[in-house]
Amino acid sequence: MKITARTEYGIRAMYALAKASGTGPLSMRSIASDQQIPENFLEQMLYQLRKAGLVTATRGPAGGYELARKPADISFSDIVTALEGPVAICDCIDTEGSCDRLHACPVHPVWAKIAAGLNDLLEKSTLADML
Repeated sequence: MKITARTEYGIRAMYALAKASGTGPLSMRSIASDQQIPENFLEQMLYQLRKAGLVTATRGPAGGYELARKPADISFSDIVTALEGPVAICDCIDTEGSCDRLHACPVHPVWAKIAAGLNDLLEKSTLADML
């Protein structure tokens, strides 16, 4: 299992916004430069994060992006879900009816426990934890 570049970059972009929280909007260019994220990729991610209600955008020369909530109120789960969709380590945990062996599978309870632990950790970890 590996975190995608989209998720890593998204968390780094949100970290940049969390660091600047309360100081006004950051331009996309400054976020890209500070976090070494390709601008065209960052633009796509910021669109998704804005659509999910995690960031706000202000137009104009002094415009840019800001967190929509306090850093302590934005979890890693919020960010990952906005960028990737629901966190699922395997289909049998996430998609009901995806496995014919579900009730006879010795691995399913282990995957379920791992998934629950991962989701719990992502929910409890916030941007404030990085500041």
